[in-house]
Amino acid sequence: MHIFDRPAVRRNRDRAAAIFSNHDFMVSEVAERLADRLDDITRAFPTALDLGCHGGEIAAALQGRGGIETLVQCDLSPKMAARAAANGHPTLAADEEWLPFAPASFDLVLSCLSLHLVNDLPGTLIQIRRILKPGGLLLAALPGAGTLAELRQALIEAELAAEGGASPRVAPFADIKSLGALLPRAGFVEPVADCDTISVRYGDPVRLLADLRGMGEANAQIERRRSLSRRATLMGAVEGYRRAFAGEDGRIPATLELITLTGWAPDP
Repeated sequence: MHIFDRPAVRRNRDRAAAIFSNHDFMVSEVAERLADRLDDITRAFPTALDLGCHGGEIAAALQGRGGIETLVQCDLSPKMAARAAANGHPTLAADEEWLPFAPASFDLVLSCLSLHLVNDLPGTLIQIRRILKPGGLLLAALPGAGTLAELRQALIEAELAAEGGASPRVAPFADIKSLGALLPRAGFVEPVADCDTISVRYGDPVRLLADLRGMGEANAQIERRRSLSRRATLMGAVEGYRRAFAGEDGRIPATLELITLTGWAPDP
């Protein structure tokens, strides 16, 4: 099944690379949460991979955690990878759907808000399990089904009202049950999927849209509308967002349903 236009995903991240530091707060927050989980694990992971590294937020969050001696970074976007490489860690541009690493290369694979735009997530998880050494760990954070529910509702209602139909504008996100079931299918043992909710409050929905573009999260669905949106549709979505979700202070929420996947490569 092909839902996402992967060249468009790459272009979105390439365009965002130059301004990413102005919009990276959510990636940095989730990177810190992933790194914190290593504090609860007693073993060391000498060789680690940051899969979908963005601007190097995982490297900044690790701060010696996990006993990592070598951290390799890769991102679908060459420009984003070049940005991350400034921290001095070995870095390359690579597609999550076609991992260019030998079997049993890493003790740990970390992924922070990157795997949700992969078409073949089961296949990618199988590849991750293969590049892990026996007893290696996958620790990945993905947006879940409730993510950006407010924006999705506002855009659909505005487009129906202004144009008589709706096109896919917000990426489809998997639920925790579906994501958790993929781990054993991919060969991981002791799989765990857990969920947390992060809510960010904005004074203006337009700022939310700017942050999504600045994070490289513009619409990259294959079935997306290719022409420019009508001004009436966008303004209707902004007003509908405020009307439906604004609090007493006038600020509107944007929800990230954060699903964290943990799985171990089998070790006899």
